[in-house]
Amino acid sequence: MRRGKPEVRPTPPDLRYNSTILSTFVQHMMVRGKKSLALRLMYETLDIVQEKTGKSGIEIFDTAMKNVGPVMEVRPRRVGGATYQVPMEVPTNRRMTLAIRWILSSSRSRAGKSFPEKLAGELMDAATNQGAAIRKREETHKMAEANRAFSHYRM
Repeated sequence: MRRGKPEVRPTPPDLRYNSTILSTFVQHMMVRGKKSLALRLMYETLDIVQEKTGKSGIEIFDTAMKNVGPVMEVRPRRVGGATYQVPMEVPTNRRMTLAIRWILSSSRSRAGKSFPEKLAGELMDAATNQGAAIRKREETHKMAEANRAFSHYRM
């Protein structure tokens, strides 16, 4: 059993945009350790976004990440013999991780095209509060709202 929590290692920012969130996103995108490929795909995606919207790609990316990140979620809590879904506020690091996970999964499930085009489409949709990742966030918020009666069981 562990005595304490391990210290959180600082994430180095990416080279082009100097963004730690983008660097973390690339780490999650990566398949089988191919970081250079993941980085190339991400930069290609941001170029596509900039081309289509006219705004900076990193600006759209940041807006999408803020829009997708959930504020509330439900966590199971066992009281007596029953398990209640207790709504709780989401910490910032988990909010970012969930946003990354949802954007990637929804962009991978999009039909046709290359991955940078799918990801660009999902990021642009998320920046305008549309798309599958936003739907997932709304679903999470609805679940938390529906179980608001159990909020007094907070951990």
